[in-house]
Amino acid sequence: MPQLRRNSSQRLDPREPLVFSTRALGRGAGSEHTETRTVPAPAELRVGLVGVPEGAELELNVRLEAVTEGVLVTATAQAPLAGECARCLEPVAQQVEVGFQELFGYAPSAGGDAADGYSLDGDLLDIEPALRDALVLALPLAPLCRDDCPGLCVDCGAQLATAGPEHSHGPAIDPRWAGLQELPQFEEPQFEAPQFDGSQFDGSQFEAPRFEAPQYKTETGRPDPSGPDLN
Repeated sequence: MPQLRRNSSQRLDPREPLVFSTRALGRGAGSEHTETRTVPAPAELRVGLVGVPEGAELELNVRLEAVTEGVLVTATAQAPLAGECARCLEPVAQQVEVGFQELFGYAPSAGGDAADGYSLDGDLLDIEPALRDALVLALPLAPLCRDDCPGLCVDCGAQLATAGPEHSHGPAIDPRWAGLQELPQFEEPQFEAPQFDGSQFDGSQFEAPRFEAPQYKTETGRPDPSGPDLN
């Protein structure tokens, strides 16, 4: 959305690089005039990591067309961009081209309410607010030095584009357990299971259990072959 501008008591300076005169158009609808300029960029054309350097050359192509309500401005602008890559923080230098179209209404009559929007100041109009809006909206929020920029190593900050695909720091370690790496390391004892090939056993190590029948004796102390009386 363009910034809304009301009439101001401050007069425009025709010598300003972004101020254009409409005197050649007159008030008759249908007349038009095209002008090309190279002007220095205004200050504070920046969003996040990238912006248009103050004083950089802007290439403008502006067409002024008289209409019933005022002067219709159709313009294109080419501007250099400078900033940092959002992934690797390397310098970024690009070009951006924007276009915009705004109506600059005639100044209201005396005692009338000032209309919202852009207005002519006599025969002069200032395109800086409209140009600023168009450029700022066109700036990338995450500029890249190239589309496939791999960024920085999260462990050491090295540029992965120059470090190569072999760059690695081994398995990732949870920071909560990183202190354990400083503890002394102990070798785990090794145990060897005994090896048996069967020659150590010849069967003599095992004997079948022996059972003896109980002996029953009579009252006289002699063995009773008939066994106990179960009745």
